[in-house]
Amino acid sequence: MRQFGGRWAPYLYVAPIVVLAGALLYYTVGFAVWASLTDWNGLTRMDFIGLENYERLFQDRTFYIALRNTLVFMVATVFLQTVLGLLIAVIAKERMPGANFFKAIFFLPIAMAPAIIATVFKYMFEANYGSLNETLRALGVLGENDSILWLGADLGVWSIVVINVFAWMGFSMMVYFSGLMSIPDELYEASSLDGAGWWRRLFSITVPSLKGTTGVLILLGIVGSLKTFDTVWLTTQGGPGVSTHFLSTFLYQERLNRDAGYSSAIGIFILVAAFVLSLVQTRLSSREK
Repeated sequence: MRQFGGRWAPYLYVAPIVVLAGALLYYTVGFAVWASLTDWNGLTRMDFIGLENYERLFQDRTFYIALRNTLVFMVATVFLQTVLGLLIAVIAKERMPGANFFKAIFFLPIAMAPAIIATVFKYMFEANYGSLNETLRALGVLGENDSILWLGADLGVWSIVVINVFAWMGFSMMVYFSGLMSIPDELYEASSLDGAGWWRRLFSITVPSLKGTTGVLILLGIVGSLKTFDTVWLTTQGGPGVSTHFLSTFLYQERLNRDAGYSSAIGIFILVAAFVLSLVQTRLSSREK
């Protein structure tokens, strides 16, 4: 009896969460897969139509616009948040001038709800009376009647990138700062004695030592980009037209149109994309080790 308990004890510990996840998470995933194969509108009977929703998805122009915007957003935010977060963490760790000021400024958005940040930036980016255009007019960069459409079709996605970087760069900074604490000071002292400068120490000691941390942040950034919704919806709602739709807002818009089967197909595509990208990133990180 004691041997049985010892062998199966680890499985018994995780059994409750496995049952709970299976009941709540994987049941909903399975239901979404089934719904994506039907013509369900959310209210009536679900009639099986095979892969028609997926064929429609890959012929939909809005889907490709949303996919492009999501990929641009993913690459830009992951890159900027990783690079800037690392630089600020290094500055904070080396106690350079202004270190505490930078830590406070960049960590502050973490304590704010994304909905509040998005709303504040929406009014800053507004074309006619937004504070950003007003400032540019006051500085003479723009004429009195000129304006830049920060949330328009051309710049809308990049404005959303700026908002997201502002909101989450502090998180990257804190994760990197924790990783920096694990690097022995002796490495930096020895490199300094050998005449290595700040940039040499950064690329020869700090960056290689934080490969694991960088991999985790990239993985979180990829998954987070695929489910970004609130910032987009509160600033542009996917407009003007469909120019700033992301996959998540595209899914939501189709669900509002009572096209539950089609929106389920979009959701399954997002799920598969997140799984594949996470798998690729994990394999690449394993090879580097």
